[in-house]
Amino acid sequence: MLRLVNVVGARPNFMKIAPLCDEIGRRGDRIHSVLVHTGQHYDESMNDSFFRELEIPHPDVNLEVGSASHAQQTGRIMIAIEKVFEEHRPDWVVVVGDVNSTMAATLVAAKMGIHIAHVEAGLRSYDRTMPEEINRLVTDALADLLLTPSPDANQNLIREGVPPERIRLVGNIMIDTLMRSLERAKTSRILERLRLEPGTFCAITLHRPSNVDDRSTLMGILGALEAIQRELPIVFPVHPRTKLRLEEFGLLEQTSGMPNLILTEPLSYLDFLRLYSNARLVLTDSGGVQEETTALGIPCLTLRDNTERPITVTHGTNRIVGSVPEVIIQEAFRALHDRPAWGGPPELWDGKTAARIVDAIEEASIKLAEASPVLRGAPAN
Repeated sequence: MLRLVNVVGARPNFMKIAPLCDEIGRRGDRIHSVLVHTGQHYDESMNDSFFRELEIPHPDVNLEVGSASHAQQTGRIMIAIEKVFEEHRPDWVVVVGDVNSTMAATLVAAKMGIHIAHVEAGLRSYDRTMPEEINRLVTDALADLLLTPSPDANQNLIREGVPPERIRLVGNIMIDTLMRSLERAKTSRILERLRLEPGTFCAITLHRPSNVDDRSTLMGILGALEAIQRELPIVFPVHPRTKLRLEEFGLLEQTSGMPNLILTEPLSYLDFLRLYSNARLVLTDSGGVQEETTALGIPCLTLRDNTERPITVTHGTNRIVGSVPEVIIQEAFRALHDRPAWGGPPELWDGKTAARIVDAIEEASIKLAEASPVLRGAPAN
């Protein structure tokens, strides 16, 4: 029996791991897995309805490490997860994405001699001021199996000297969750609650520190929204971090002066999916939203100076516009009146990524067993 420990640390990680857990469950006669939530992010929206709505399994282990500085949080995760690995003695640790939990679990597994599979490997923004970029680099340097979402990720890894035999192009796991959720999202009543018609509004998400922690930057983005909302309504589910900054900087009054800017509480995944899948335009600083809008062919403006997902620009409907108000306004009106061409989703963004990931892990395990009678499953002393 192949033993896996799947590690998640934040709400988006659960949405990536859910289809993987389903696929592992279908192979339960030969694979046993444990789902570990580090508790890196406390999210009030991760209640029972979140797991039920997306058919996401509850974690078997919750380390509840909580928020702290990057160093403190990473250290707490490493100390706590070492005990989990010692107890369960996995053959593989599976990590997803690029949060601190991803890197922390990878470091511990590598030092304990446990094989590591990284889902979403090879993504690069080439911006080391982003903590996520550091996490990606460290995780990919140590992982034994690098499971990539797109050909550019393969190319990044090869340039960094990763042996090609450790790299597998499997597709985008987020699209598995997206495709299996589209039908259920039709039950959402968010458009009716907000009195919106499909294709007549814009949606925005905003949460990255580079956009919301600096008053002048946040004020500039709001200024761009003020111009855009004169053209069509903008729905703005406000992230808790963003709400706090709006209050601290005294900018809520600026938002109240925009009659077509609709502020809401953070939305459930199905509500947000129904919202943005019916939007005429999406503005975001989220990596996941860049991918999902690309898969659905919805025009998207990314309010960042770079992206670790360039395929959403080269093969999708995404444009990188930064945070300069004049550029945001110009590109928004361009997208509204000149809809980008869309030739369909990128290669292997087909909803079958989870199966390819588990296939890759099983195949790698067979090769390792043939090369050595003992897998690296035993914790080091």
